[in-house]
Amino acid sequence: MGNPHGFLKIQKKKEGERPVAERIHDFHEVVVPAPMEQVREQAARCMDCGIPFCHRGCPLGNLIPEWNDLVMRDQLDEAAQRLALTNNFPEITGRVCPAPCEASCVLNLEEQSVTIKTIERTLGDHALSRGLSPVVAPARTGQRVAVVGSGPAGLAAAQQLARAGHDVTVFEKSDRVGGLLRYGIPDFKMEKGVLDARLEQMRAEGVAFVTGKPPSAAELAAFDAAVLAIGASRPRDLIVPGRELRGVHFAMELLEQQNRRVAGDAIADDVAIDVHGKRVIVIGGGDTGSDCVGTAIRQGAASVLQLEIMPRPPATRAQSNPWPEWPLVLRTSSSHEEGAERDWAVMTRSLRGDHGTVRALEAVRVEMKDGKLVPVEGSEFEIPCERVLLAMGFLGPEASLPAALGTELDARGNVKIDEHGATNVPGVFAAGDASRGQSLVVWAIADGRRAAAGVERYLRARAKSVA
Repeated sequence: MGNPHGFLKIQKKKEGERPVAERIHDFHEVVVPAPMEQVREQAARCMDCGIPFCHRGCPLGNLIPEWNDLVMRDQLDEAAQRLALTNNFPEITGRVCPAPCEASCVLNLEEQSVTIKTIERTLGDHALSRGLSPVVAPARTGQRVAVVGSGPAGLAAAQQLARAGHDVTVFEKSDRVGGLLRYGIPDFKMEKGVLDARLEQMRAEGVAFVTGKPPSAAELAAFDAAVLAIGASRPRDLIVPGRELRGVHFAMELLEQQNRRVAGDAIADDVAIDVHGKRVIVIGGGDTGSDCVGTAIRQGAASVLQLEIMPRPPATRAQSNPWPEWPLVLRTSSSHEEGAERDWAVMTRSLRGDHGTVRALEAVRVEMKDGKLVPVEGSEFEIPCERVLLAMGFLGPEASLPAALGTELDARGNVKIDEHGATNVPGVFAAGDASRGQSLVVWAIADGRRAAAGVERYLRARAKSVA
């Protein structure tokens, strides 16, 4: 398999991006798909390792060397089929996954990993271009399964269960299907036509979608099994004086509104978040904060500053963070390249206002001492601003439905599950951020597939006991 000398002869080359001056004026995808010849060459760099560590990095266990070899040989249909064996939504992960598989690639010992994510996206888009043929179960089981939540975990569980012949209904509390895929990820990272194409396939496979309200415990009791994929939607708040000022918003408020605008929805003036011409501070250095940065720039913010409480990461791996572990290094997103500033080791002390609207953020430098962040004496400073966006992570799922069902929570407030995704309530399973905590799309898909397998095991055992 593979080209045994490819990695020696061919240099790593990533897919391109649209020019900054062009892309900041719209919400179309930033990435420019790589030419097919480049994709084939990059696939030829795969060494077909005896022990493929890329599998270790990928929660889905994608058969990466196998489909790399097929891509190199220009057998795209076969490669896409091989990828679909383990990944329900490669067209999505190929856009939004941070690619832990690439971090674990043996070539990443020299920071020259195979461009696995680019190849995966190419295969996902190839399948989309051919039309996603529904995979319809040859026979129906008559078993009814409810999936609560239509993010990546819920959709993966629903698709697996529908293909097994069960009657699956997905409940989504919002007005459109997709969860954070729909309203959390900006279109400049993933245009929603990608998601819509996959949903059409799922409808053709027999999945029913109910939008606009969460189901009650009584409604779920009418099903033979249920999967809770309700996400970790409770945002971490900033508990400082001035938090109540106008102009201070959770990150998801901005991101959802902008996704709705792109979808053609009108946002009422009394709730619209307007950052045009404003000095914006984003508190939180993760992906959600980066998404806020790109969104604020496109909305015409006068300036954007992203603050992170932790120290600035190193530019290269530390000795304490060896391959193939995830590299804890400084990461620069496409949004950061568009004109934002960043600052690290900054703690917000308070927000000051003028006539009820935020006008400045008072902060202090912090340093790590004995494993704790402590303020640096005399380092207080003030940053003028008119908008503050809170992107400090999430605390766990909204607990009303788990409480109504009687499912146990773990010490972090997530739904407690066993190795099969089962909760303490017979027939009730959980997957994704609801049980794991805030994590990656690829982990959500893996969890959804695991929960679906757990539901299958449960339904078979119940049917056998009844017989």
